[in-house]
Amino acid sequence: MARPNPGSLRATVRAVGIGGHLLFGALLVLGLALWRAIGIGSINHARPIIVRWWFQRLTPMLGLKIRVQGYSAKHALLVANHISWLDVPVLGSIAPINFLSKSEVRRWPMIGWMSAQIGTLFIKRGGNQTADLIARIAEQVCERQTVAIFPEGTTSDGLQLRRFHPRLLAAAQQPGIDVQPVAIRYGSNHSPDLIAPFIDDDTLIGHLWRVLCQPQTEVEVHFLEIIAGANMDRRTLAANCESQIAQALGITVAADRSNARRRAGEEKRR
Repeated sequence: MARPNPGSLRATVRAVGIGGHLLFGALLVLGLALWRAIGIGSINHARPIIVRWWFQRLTPMLGLKIRVQGYSAKHALLVANHISWLDVPVLGSIAPINFLSKSEVRRWPMIGWMSAQIGTLFIKRGGNQTADLIARIAEQVCERQTVAIFPEGTTSDGLQLRRFHPRLLAAAQQPGIDVQPVAIRYGSNHSPDLIAPFIDDDTLIGHLWRVLCQPQTEVEVHFLEIIAGANMDRRTLAANCESQIAQALGITVAADRSNARRRAGEEKRR
């Protein structure tokens, strides 16, 4: 008789725990929504604490071992590189943080609804909603909340940093809004984790299963030097964040594809 696969057994046990934790989280979020609807009192001060507490209990269930360098700035715009959907529970377990996420997440069963209820902002690709999002990000930060964005626009394998899209960084150009670059790495520079990146045509369930099969997923999070965003234009701000993150991770920034295509076209016309 064949022995059961230790990875599959581990993943099954973890999945059961995560399922129960998701249901408990849904009940918490529903309670917060009802509290707000009834109008008994403000829950804005309690919600970030509850959300962080929930993430802190989720990350061990996912097998994540998180090492943190530096401290998360309070009431700031966090600018992070993006490797996986795991980035959200990782950062959410460290500090009370709201997130900007792609609109596809809003359609994920249960998770999408929960994300919307706890203050997540959603961006639709090609939806021409940048101005509205910039205003809402700035509003949340001015209300003494911390918001995290992933300006690469998509996930990467973590071995190289994609160019940051500067448009959303316009939210930081108001006086009093600080920007803090955040560098995330799975595994180490000498031994990168090849399972954690959520890229290409991967599916959430398939990727989650592979993560749960691993004995442990190590994560490094570096909170870097705070930048006063009002003192520079958004392209300079994006380049500054790129440079800090790339340096902290010991990786390079990918060439700008649009510039590369333009240069190739110019060469062809010569």
